[in-house]
Amino acid sequence: MDDVITAHAIRKAFRERTVLSELDLVVPRGALYGLVGPNGAGKSTLIKILCGLLPADGGEVRVLGWPVPSVRVQGQIGYMPQEPALYPDLSVVGNLRFFGALYDLGRRQRRRRIGEVLELVELEDRRRQKVGTLSGGMQRRASLAVSLLHKPRLLMLDEPTVGVEPRLRDTFWDHFGDLVKEDATMLISTHHMPEAERCSTVGLLAQGRLFREAAPGALLEETGTATFEEAFTVLTQEGVKP
Repeated sequence: MDDVITAHAIRKAFRERTVLSELDLVVPRGALYGLVGPNGAGKSTLIKILCGLLPADGGEVRVLGWPVPSVRVQGQIGYMPQEPALYPDLSVVGNLRFFGALYDLGRRQRRRRIGEVLELVELEDRRRQKVGTLSGGMQRRASLAVSLLHKPRLLMLDEPTVGVEPRLRDTFWDHFGDLVKEDATMLISTHHMPEAERCSTVGLLAQGRLFREAAPGALLEETGTATFEEAFTVLTQEGVKP
């Protein structure tokens, strides 16, 4: 299977506000796909629809070859929402044990993976602390650890590095690149332009539609700009024209 995500003519509105309008998206296997757009562009809504957590008003979505929602793909997806969705009264390690059991990881495998993801997100010294007492940035790091725990085939991460210090942010992106080399596929929303430059493909989202899609370098060449931030500004202005 070459395409891990295929979405066609996706529509979503909340009351009278259209969030997604006839949106098409294809994410091939092994891609590190960056979803970029201004606040309110529909990035979080799109990711929730792709995960099967929110129904679309129209269109069709297939993930890992199956129509969404499907219980067949849930265990193969790692999802990190924009707002941490962990149990605040459980410790960091308690949350990881709980979700590891949901993912059907064996006790030995669960113990090993918990150690690995805690080391990655640098929360080893906070493993016994209740999640609800952590700072916002640390809660996001714990949420990322949960999404990575079961080594999913497909990761969908919504602004995974918000509130994370630059040094650790670079560590995360190095790890994301390693996961792709190991045959994972990633869809990541971000508003950090240097992060978008590290993606193999970026999709620019505005006014509910995906209006441009290409490798970051190709967008720089197309716009004749020196930085991806400048290219994004130029392309977004063009994309939102009536």
